[in-house]
Amino acid sequence: MQRRAMLKGCAAAVAVPLFAAGCDVLDGSAQAVDELAFDPGAFTMETKTVATFERDRKVTYRFYESVVYVAKPVDKAYQSLNISVPTEIDGAAVDASKAPILLSNSVGGYLSSSVTNRPPDDGGDRARNRDLALTAGYVVVEPGVRGRDLVAPDGTYFGVAPAAIVDLKAAVRYLRHNTGRVPGDTDRIVATGVSAGGALTALLAVSGDSRMYDRYLAELGAADASDAVFAAAPYCPVTDLEHADMAYEWNWGANPLRSGELDAAASRELSSAFTDYQASLGLQGRNGFGPLTSGNYGDYLVRTYLEPAATAYLTALPDADRSSYLAANTWITWAGDRAEFTWPGFLAHVGARQKGVPAFDAFDLSSPENNEFGLGTVKARHFTPFSLRRATGDPGAQLDSDLPEKISLMNPMFFLQQRNSTRAKHWWIRVGTKDTDASLTIVGNLAASLENLGDAVDAAMYWDAGHGSNEDPADFIAWIGKVTGYAG
Repeated sequence: MQRRAMLKGCAAAVAVPLFAAGCDVLDGSAQAVDELAFDPGAFTMETKTVATFERDRKVTYRFYESVVYVAKPVDKAYQSLNISVPTEIDGAAVDASKAPILLSNSVGGYLSSSVTNRPPDDGGDRARNRDLALTAGYVVVEPGVRGRDLVAPDGTYFGVAPAAIVDLKAAVRYLRHNTGRVPGDTDRIVATGVSAGGALTALLAVSGDSRMYDRYLAELGAADASDAVFAAAPYCPVTDLEHADMAYEWNWGANPLRSGELDAAASRELSSAFTDYQASLGLQGRNGFGPLTSGNYGDYLVRTYLEPAATAYLTALPDADRSSYLAANTWITWAGDRAEFTWPGFLAHVGARQKGVPAFDAFDLSSPENNEFGLGTVKARHFTPFSLRRATGDPGAQLDSDLPEKISLMNPMFFLQQRNSTRAKHWWIRVGTKDTDASLTIVGNLAASLENLGDAVDAAMYWDAGHGSNEDPADFIAWIGKVTGYAG
């Protein structure tokens, strides 16, 4: 109705394309209305000062707020996006019409994320990457998405799997549908997110244009456009959920819980199951390491990620501080300006684990992931046969019939095994070495899968850092410019 109310003004704007003007009648003939046409003029001018590693920088930008990205939203508060387009940096004019687009989601814990009335500086390290992207002259898009916490008046959980990834795909389709109208290069979208947001980032990037999501996107009235992205930067992705309990116990099973007792028998059974799962992936390690197995994965993580992370950390310390750190951590050998240690030594250094057994598919259905796989008015469900059978006492219990497909729709490893050709080919992957929210093999397997397919992967770990860490944001922003070929 709002578009029809604009009809009187259309005659004076005949030079404007019909879909952009919102007209539905021209020269007496009926024309289709593009409900998803972006309005380039619907912005406010904003200014912020961003602290960079060099100096404070003043950025003036166009701010497009709460733009609904589907024609039939379930809830506009979550199915809208914000767009920030820099126009001046330190007083110098900027043309961002062909700049890369940083698509930065703020999802955590598979919860909902809204851009409506959101505080401007929320998100911590997430906000830092967004602000630095603006100072580099990039366009920043922040999509809201539905999450597992959303409940309709009738008690229906309307943000459970696969709602979040469907919404992210719809947001990308909106941007691509508006190529030439929305600022930025829609062929150079770089997705990023942290934790569950990192998992969704990886999933979005590997599942580009998969037809498996079509019916969900059609229900929302998503644009008929590509949802492939150019590059992805998942931070500490909590993903591969149906195998995450196995991986967690293989990695952290020997580490004590911060409080309470662990189910040692369940831990051993899950850790043992990881052996078969890891073998099924058939992955080759980096730098000629050979097949990645449960038997050698600890050595692989030490050699490929952990020792380089420790070496970089210790090298950057002043001599006195380095000596003090090494004196307090005698399990590390400092040989020829290089840190060396064993996998058991590293595990002991990390100490207490964050999660119990099972870490993700909790026997009592209390985990966020149980909620993520809810259905209708059922808040939480088991999504692994192991936990379902243990919880019910029925050794023959089977998952609900809708779950196998939904589990695949939420797992980037599924699409990597399918060798999806429209996946992103450029990757920036980061996790802290003391992040016990998930197994370090989650990042290891994601990176190895991409590398085995020939993709360009910059994967690294932050020494002694916890969940959600972001210790090289300036390098990340420079990486975007490099892989997209954007010089500014």
